Amino acid sequence: MSTLSKNTAFQVQLTTRQIIKMAAPISVSILIPQINFVTNNIFLGHYSKGALAIAGLTGVYYLVFSAIGYGLNNGLQALIARRAGENRPEEIGKLFSQAVFIGLSTSLLGILLTYMVTPHLFSLFIKEPGRLQQAVSFCKIRIWGLPFLYVYQMRNALLVGTNQSKYLVGGALAEAVTNILLDYLLIFGHGGFAEMGLNGAAVSSIVAELTGLLVVYLVIWKKGISNQLHLFKNFRWDGYNARLIFSMSAPLIFQHGISLLSWEYFFLLIDSHGEIALAVSNTMRNILGLAGIVIWAFGSTTNAMTGNIIGQGKQELVWPLIKKMLRLSLGSAIVIAIFLNLFPGLLFSVYGQSGEFVAQAIPVVRVMSAAILMMSIAVVFLNAVIGSGNTRISMMAEIFAIVFYCVYIYLTLDKFFLSITFGWMSEWLYWTCLFLPSFLYMRSGKWKNKVI
Repeated sequence: MSTLSKNTAFQVQLTTRQIIKMAAPISVSILIPQINFVTNNIFLGHYSKGALAIAGLTGVYYLVFSAIGYGLNNGLQALIARRAGENRPEEIGKLFSQAVFIGLSTSLLGILLTYMVTPHLFSLFIKEPGRLQQAVSFCKIRIWGLPFLYVYQMRNALLVGTNQSKYLVGGALAEAVTNILLDYLLIFGHGGFAEMGLNGAAVSSIVAELTGLLVVYLVIWKKGISNQLHLFKNFRWDGYNARLIFSMSAPLIFQHGISLLSWEYFFLLIDSHGEIALAVSNTMRNILGLAGIVIWAFGSTTNAMTGNIIGQGKQELVWPLIKKMLRLSLGSAIVIAIFLNLFPGLLFSVYGQSGEFVAQAIPVVRVMSAAILMMSIAVVFLNAVIGSGNTRISMMAEIFAIVFYCVYIYLTLDKFFLSITFGWMSEWLYWTCLFLPSFLYMRSGKWKNKVI
């Protein structure tokens, strides 16, 4: 919706049209960071196989910090959606200001940890000195994009939570164009720029995040959204709303943080299986990220619409919403899985890889296809829990899943040293463990009286 009011402008309707209208721009906003990440890896794959392998380790490291912002974003989105359903726009600006304060403070902590702790952490797992030096150098550059990323993520919560997801697209496209152009110039040293290799990918990503941030806030200002929601009217510390955001987001931050740390553990274990195995797994992570774009868009829409519907006092519509989301999410996942299994060679050729790489990668694609179907169901239920306001339940589901996940990958990849195909079967276990507690909680009905 292009305008806001204090009647029903914030309130969503339970229709497929409304769902698609919200989910489609969210898909684009999720797609662009994935395109950036994949673009980095495509260029690095053509630059050198060693750079592509290192990008797997360093990429997951940065994703750990981005997941913290994602958790903050999801908690904020649930709160904004609830206030939108209640038609309390004046509260939305207060929530947004506090989230920006929290995000910037957290990004500063991430920068300090990267400079003080990360070199020692990586040295415990990466034994080859050259690879270690490259990984640390990349992270020390890449981490400076964190403040821009966190504030950028806040706009997701604001626009999705107020049913204005269509405004996500401009900033996302500006970010993608900037990243692709600078990757080409900086990684290889074209256009008079120095050849920076892996570090060039880090610099291009930072500039792209800053560009996307500036464009999206220009859009928010031009459309009058800043004034309508009083975004910067009371831009000062507000203890009550800060505690509210933290209580909602802290479980999600912890949840997404440990999830990505388990990914980092996975890649550190893969490192001992050789450079090809590491490059294959990094590529699989790219493909999984792209495949999950639509699924996570439906998940984010589930979060926002669940909170909005409950805010309207229409709890009886939550289960019909979940059923609609499941049909759309699972249907999309089936189409994606079929495509992946019909054309895997085409995907790998984009990365400039063949031979032994493809031989190791094909079985992983089969395993990952089944994981995508399971993910499409689990993500809907998990986000319904978040939208209901009980983020502690989603955190407990994540802990439950991560414990089993880490034990499994330790046994398969380290103790018994099985192939990476068996290691990737951990995704089956992970999504099953996330689904079960989320489903049981929503079925219990305990969420109906949750006040936030």
